[in-house]
Amino acid sequence: MKYIVFTSALLGGLLLYLLSNASANTAASGEHYTLLVALNIALAVLLVLLIGVQLFSLYRNIRQRVMGSRFTLRLLGSFALMAVIPGLIVYLVSVNFLTRSIESWFNVKVESALEGGLNLGQTALEIMLADVKEKGESMATSLAFQPANIHFSMLNDLREKSGVQDAALFTPQGGILAVSSGDASSFLPDLPSVTQLRQARQRIYGNIEPINGKGLYLRVLIPVSVQDISGEMRILQLLQPVPKSLATTAEAVQDVYQDYQQLSYSRTALREVFALTLTLVMMLAMFTAVAIAFVLSRRLSAPLTVLAEGTKAIASGDYSTMLPAHGKDELGVLVQSFNSMTQQLGDATKAADRNRARVEAARGYLETILAHLSSGVLALNERSELRTFNEATVNILGVSLEGYVGFTPEKIIEKQPNLANFFHAIAVSIQQEHPQKSMQKEEVQAQVELATAHGKKIITLRGTRLPDGGYVAVFDDATAMVQAQRDAAWGEVARRLAHEIKNPLTPIQLSAERMAHKLHSKLEEADAEILQRSTETIVNQVDALKKMVNEFSEYARSPTPHLENLDLNALIREIVSFYDVPKIKVKLALTNKACPIKGDSTMLRQVLHNLMQNAQDALASTLTPLIQITTSVDDGMLILTVQDNGGGFPAEMMLHVFEPYMTTKPHGTGLGLAIVKKIIEEHRGNIKIENVLSDEANGSGAIITISIPLLLN
Repeated sequence: MKYIVFTSALLGGLLLYLLSNASANTAASGEHYTLLVALNIALAVLLVLLIGVQLFSLYRNIRQRVMGSRFTLRLLGSFALMAVIPGLIVYLVSVNFLTRSIESWFNVKVESALEGGLNLGQTALEIMLADVKEKGESMATSLAFQPANIHFSMLNDLREKSGVQDAALFTPQGGILAVSSGDASSFLPDLPSVTQLRQARQRIYGNIEPINGKGLYLRVLIPVSVQDISGEMRILQLLQPVPKSLATTAEAVQDVYQDYQQLSYSRTALREVFALTLTLVMMLAMFTAVAIAFVLSRRLSAPLTVLAEGTKAIASGDYSTMLPAHGKDELGVLVQSFNSMTQQLGDATKAADRNRARVEAARGYLETILAHLSSGVLALNERSELRTFNEATVNILGVSLEGYVGFTPEKIIEKQPNLANFFHAIAVSIQQEHPQKSMQKEEVQAQVELATAHGKKIITLRGTRLPDGGYVAVFDDATAMVQAQRDAAWGEVARRLAHEIKNPLTPIQLSAERMAHKLHSKLEEADAEILQRSTETIVNQVDALKKMVNEFSEYARSPTPHLENLDLNALIREIVSFYDVPKIKVKLALTNKACPIKGDSTMLRQVLHNLMQNAQDALASTLTPLIQITTSVDDGMLILTVQDNGGGFPAEMMLHVFEPYMTTKPHGTGLGLAIVKKIIEEHRGNIKIENVLSDEANGSGAIITISIPLLLN
């Protein structure tokens, strides 16, 4: 593009030079003025198109937010104003000056002076011509009264006396009759034309005309009436040269006056020519200046554009960009400094990336370990604010702590009162450790009980100070272990009680029955009746004790389940049919999907019997008793729920609902739910109990949810 601009500038300069010469009507190019004007206009149009293309390209770059385009526009505007404003001022002043100058050329005084000089020369020549005419009339009169044979000699005398240079007599047809000349080099006179002879026959003819090789002459033709027998007319011609100085001056004045008249007639055209020439000069100069301004602005903005692109690349994280060199000026030094800075930033970024990668690897390693730990881990900062925790923490506590990061234990307790024991133990352990002993990493251990919606949880907590003043707590859910220990203890107690109680029951029952049989006939009727009632009481209580002992034995025996494929939905329908009584409505909502599981049908029947019996017992005082049994499939697990609209479980019992001897029945042993939980766990399942909120349609009550793994195909 820059080569096109500079070539156009050189071509424009050449055309303007030729156009200026043509405007002055020089011999070199005056006749080609129109062609030069057309070429200059074509060059101006070419520059306009070039500028238009550049402006469109710049506009498109600005719309596309190309880096450096707006700066290029500002530079272009500055350069263009610097070129256009002075150019317009010079153009306007030049046009005004040229108009006034052209008008001054045609001043009235100059024109009057030229006319006066021309008139003065013409008057002088006319006076000389009148004098020659007068002399000719005198000579013609003298010749008219003399015979023709003496005209030659007389003509010479008359010429010499009158001071005329040449005198000659002609016939009317132009024949030469006599010649007299004061110029020795002249043999024949300058002959008049036929038209002049014809005019001379009528009257005196006088004229000022040039003669080739001799200069300007006064020619006078006078008719001469000869007084002889023939009476033929003669024509006398007198030739008198005009003084050379006068002739030169007159011719010069005449030429100047003619040139002046020609200029005066073409005054408007001349003014238009000069104005057009000046306008073309101004247009080409301004367009060339704007085109060069484009080149200069792009050249000046190019390094800054490159710097801006490089800065943008660095902002996006690309430190591999190296800018091209731009000379040894200040911009070049700036580009070199930028490249050096980019290289240093790249090296520093690579080092930081390597360090960050190592840190991320270590963090990922630690997070992987923490994520797969079965123990819960949470960390506090030096201000005792929650900093981080692992997934096991959420599983153990049953609460997501994501929204409590940055909270102290006291604030978390305010939001989650059910976690009060846990965080209170952490706060106490933090206060117990002296800050100066934090580097010794003394470990604090505690056991915490939490009340959850699924029952009581027992958590073992261990905590220690961190080197930065923070605190880390590691805890585990020991509920299963403690429960297993309790189950084992209760099983041992039940086994011993069953062994110790079962042995004397049969002798007691037999002894009572024998006493009644031996003594009934020997006693009076009243005493016999008392004995009969007492014996029945003993037998009934012994049966009750036997039943209790059998339950203890069953709880303690823990038989190995005999697992087989079975359909739990079919088992549910079978058991529910035994509890289809008019007073209690049983509502089934069993899934349509196949629900095959591996289980012991006898044990699962016992589970269902216990749950249904408990539900019926809970509905004893309910006006519209309802039992809802539903099954569903969720993530490979069969979900069984048994819900009633009775009174639910007391709040104080929720933490110990699966422990032996926990019951709300007047005559219950409290082993039903404990046995149910044990059977479900032997089937690798889970069980939870919740109280449901009061509902207008279903009322309040309790819901028992059991999850058992499905048998996968």
